[in-house]
Amino acid sequence: MPTILVVDDAPDIRRLTSDYLTHAGFRVLTAGTAESALRITRTERPDLVVLDLGLPDGDGLDVARAIRRTSSLPIIMLTARTDEADTLIGLELGADDYVTKPFSPRELVARVRAVLRRAEGAAARDDLLHVGDLELDVGRMLVAVDGRRVDLTPTEFQLLSAMARQPGRVFTRSQLLDAVHGVAFESYERAIDAHVKNIRRKLEPDPRTPRYLLTVFGVGYRLADDR
Repeated sequence: MPTILVVDDAPDIRRLTSDYLTHAGFRVLTAGTAESALRITRTERPDLVVLDLGLPDGDGLDVARAIRRTSSLPIIMLTARTDEADTLIGLELGADDYVTKPFSPRELVARVRAVLRRAEGAAARDDLLHVGDLELDVGRMLVAVDGRRVDLTPTEFQLLSAMARQPGRVFTRSQLLDAVHGVAFESYERAIDAHVKNIRRKLEPDPRTPRYLLTVFGVGYRLADDR
C-alpha cells in the first residue's frame, strides 16, 4: 500500500484529501507545516508528497528544494491559479506535477496514481538505452552521461527515456505530455518546458547551449542522435 504525505496548512483540505486518498487505497500521512513535512519525509519515507506551496512557517518551494537535495521522491504541488510563476519554479525544482486550487479531490487521486505509475512503469522495464555517451538503465531509473551519474525525478526520467527510445525524432509538447501520462489542461504544456529546463540543468555541461536535449523552435524537442 503506497504511502502519501499530504502537506497543507488548511485542516479541511488535509481532511478531505486524506479521506479521498484513503478510500482510493492509499495510506495517508498529513502535515500542516514545512517543519513537520520535512520531519515526516525523513522518518516515514512516503512514496509521494502532495505539497501546498503556501505554508505558515515557510515556502513550499523551500520544502521541495530540501527534498530534492537528497531524494527523487515524487512531488505533486498544490497551487493557486494566480501562482503560475511559482508553479514553473516548482517544476524546475523537480516537482512531478501540479494541481491548481480549488481542485477536485478525484482529480488529485488520478494525478497521484499517474505519477506513481510513472515510477512503477519505469522500474518494471529492464532495458538499457544508449544514445552516444548517454546511458539510461530503465529498470533502475538511472542515468549516466559519459560515466557521470545524473539524478532525475520519475517524470524527468520518463520524458528523457521517451526521447531516448527514438533519438533524433522531434516530439511536440503534446506528445511528451502523452509520454508521461499527463492530463491536458490550461498551461500544462508549459510544464513540459520546465521539466526540460530541469533535465538540461542536470544533464548538460552548459544548459545554455545544450548538446543532448535540443529545442526545435516552433515544434518541440529532440534528443541529439549524432553523438
